Formats: sequence, C-alpha cells, structure tokens
Amino acid sequence: MAFQPTPNDVSVIITAAALARGADAEPNFVTERRITPTWTVMQLKGKLETMTGVPPGSQRLKVKVPGRPEQWADGDDRLIGEWGLVKGSEIEVHDSRPPSMRPNFTDLSSVDKYELPTETYESLPNSVLAWKKNQKLGRFDPNALSPEDALRKQVEKDQSEVATKEIAVSKRAIILPSSPPHIRRGTVRFVGPVPTIPISGPGRELERKGELPMELQPIWVGIELDEPMGKNNGSVGGQRYFECLDKRGAFVKPEKIEVGDFPPLDLEDGLDDLMEEI
Repeated sequence: MAFQPTPNDVSVIITAAALARGADAEPNFVTERRITPTWTVMQLKGKLETMTGVPPGSQRLKVKVPGRPEQWADGDDRLIGEWGLVKGSEIEVHDSRPPSMRPNFTDLSSVDKYELPTETYESLPNSVLAWKKNQKLGRFDPNALSPEDALRKQVEKDQSEVATKEIAVSKRAIILPSSPPHIRRGTVRFVGPVPTIPISGPGRELERKGELPMELQPIWVGIELDEPMGKNNGSVGGQRYFECLDKRGAFVKPEKIEVGDFPPLDLEDGLDDLMEEI
C-alpha cells in the first residue's frame, strides 16, 4: 500500500520500537512519511506493515506530538487525526508479538561461523594475500609508505581539502554525491580528528596497539543534517563531538563535503519523490 499524499497530509516520523534493549536503545527503523489525518488507525497500520513488517493486528501505535504527552492510538476505527498530528510528530510502532514469534534477520549470534586461522590463510598458495605477495602490492610493495607516512599523507590531504574548500564550523554544506531528491544538506558542527572512528588501511595495526598519536588521526567533518537522514546524534563510539537530534548527525571525509549557500530545505520539497519508497 503506497501513501497517497493530499493537500491536508501531515509529515510524520515513523519509527519501530527497539526490542528489549532498554529504554535508551535506538529504534530499529526510522523514516518520514505523510499521513492523511482522515485515515483510520487500522488503515494506517496496514500501510505501516509494508515498512515495519509488523502485522496490523500485532501493532500498537504510540503517538508523540511536540508539546503534548505521549498517547497510545487505541481504537482501530478511530481517525488517526484525532490525536492532533502536526508536522514533526512521531508514530512509534510497537510489536505486541512475543519475541519468539518475531522474525529476526539480523541476529547472527546463533549461526555457526567458521574462522580460518591466520597461519593457515597465510600459507595458502591461491589466496588474495598470496597474489598480493607475488604482485608486490600493498604492504608487500618495497616502495610502499610506512603506516606512519601513509597516515601523515592522509592527514595532509584532509587538511588541504578543509583549507581549499573553506570548511568551517557553522557553514552550510551538502554531502557528496548529492542529486535530487536525495540531497543531504545541513550545517557543519565539527571539524577535526575522531579517534572513536576505526581507521582502515595501513594505520589499523598502530591503532590496535594504541600507538597512534593524535597528529596522525584522519580529519572528519561532522554535519548536523536538516532531515533525519544521518546515522547518529553527533556522537560515535560513546564519545560526543557535537549536539544534534538523533539521526541528524553524520561524519564524512572532507572530500565528500561542499560548502556554500545551501538554505534549509522545506520538508515538503523532498518528500514527494519518496512516497513510494519503503
């Protein structure tokens, strides 16, 4: 069932409550859709099933309207508009089924996994590692930079990008690549090293040993997005680098940033093309 927008539709955040992970756990699902206030609660549940996977009969909807107490949308025949939906409201979908009856496609804890010992892998003649050795690629290249030099070169590149693009806190920016309607724009809130983001490439071993100095930490740009299209709230790995709402924060490399005159988008501008997306 696709959401069919009307002039009286209200833009609402749809979330699926986290399962048994504490009150502060992040929701499993976040999106933003237009809701027609004249839909019945059961009509809305039918549309939400295609996004959350929760059958209508097992859904309980919690309505969160700014400035009002949270309410449960009880009564399947009542109109959802009776709960006073306004732009920026949130509808949280709760699954009333017992945990044992809920399909879980992300929990791999019960799946048997085989791990190839490092010594065995390094002895294989037909592995990617063996090919790299034969081709003298990566760390097997006699002319390759040391991990310290490679990281230093990356930091210098990051600093050059920041200076050339004039990236600075409080400037407006978009994240590249961006093309309508999927343009992520926001405000720069942080520029600098983010030690809690794991390093990939040559510096991993130094990081693992705790021997990575701050001056060799790559530079990241923290963006507070205008819309909930991010992955965090300004914190990574338990460390906060700037303040913003949940799902409004993103950390990207300087080369993925373009600063300029990018005024905030009206939420309505970007939603028309997203109505058919799940």
